[in-house]
Amino acid sequence: MSAAASRGEYSATVVLSQKVRKDHESDYRRWQDRLTELARGFDGFDDTEVYPPEDGADGEWVVIFRFRRTDQLTAWLDSPERRQMLEEGRPLFEGPPAQDVLAGEPPLPEAVTAVISHHVLTSREPQFVRWHAKLQKVQEKAPGYMGHELFRPVPGVQENWVSIVRFDTQEHLENWLTSTARRKLLDDGRDAFASYDVRQIRSAFSGWFRFGRESGTTGVPPNWKQAMCVLLGLYPTVMLLNLTVGKALQAAKTPGYLALFISNVLSVSILTWAVMPLISRALEFWLAPGPAAPGRTHALGALAVVLGYAALLAVFGSTVG
Repeated sequence: MSAAASRGEYSATVVLSQKVRKDHESDYRRWQDRLTELARGFDGFDDTEVYPPEDGADGEWVVIFRFRRTDQLTAWLDSPERRQMLEEGRPLFEGPPAQDVLAGEPPLPEAVTAVISHHVLTSREPQFVRWHAKLQKVQEKAPGYMGHELFRPVPGVQENWVSIVRFDTQEHLENWLTSTARRKLLDDGRDAFASYDVRQIRSAFSGWFRFGRESGTTGVPPNWKQAMCVLLGLYPTVMLLNLTVGKALQAAKTPGYLALFISNVLSVSILTWAVMPLISRALEFWLAPGPAAPGRTHALGALAVVLGYAALLAVFGSTVG
């Protein structure tokens, strides 16, 4: 049992996977922002994460909504307001979204996650549980494996069994999903489930942006916010290294390829252990706003970052030229 379970911390999560029509991405982003703001107004709303398509995902976006309890999530999913939003957004999608509801411990934000949904006939559930236990014994030996959860169906909300598996890198996850061992297990389990579907979730900079429940926030910020913050930390770091270490390496006549490697090692180290933790704490109100945060929080945070860019450009422009 995890620490969250021992404290009685549970949540209800829905993972939505939907294919956005080509050339409708900008309209979809605006629509998704409106849907998120709608969800924020419902009791129990906890967090939202939006993941753009991975390479080769054919326009498939993955969106995660978390609520504190299953009944609160269900109230939002079944609300007339959400149904109206779905009707308005219908022209943006190639078809209805795939939906998985997870009722249990809050998923941990790891580097790479696969959400695997299994359609299991009621009469075959004991057989499926035995098969999944066999799968898990092999899966946990795979390189890069970090953990998994298995979620039972939620009556009236979620018919499928859903498993969450986490690996440390995209390569390790891909290796497991395409492995001969897994394919053999899937063949062996054909009698245990009627069908299954796999969706992958990854955050580009998740290791630099993690927020715990003690601060009232959860999850990983949207990639666009993460990218803005990384640029805010990366630019001054690289500039200062160029003005100090870079000049020293040049004076020592260090070969260019080696000087670049040394500079990259220093910049990544400084970002990871010094700069990004400071930026994350300073902008936590924007990166991971609480359920009660007003909508203008997103605009104010983005404005603060843009002003930071301007200040850095002004400082280095006047000192370096």
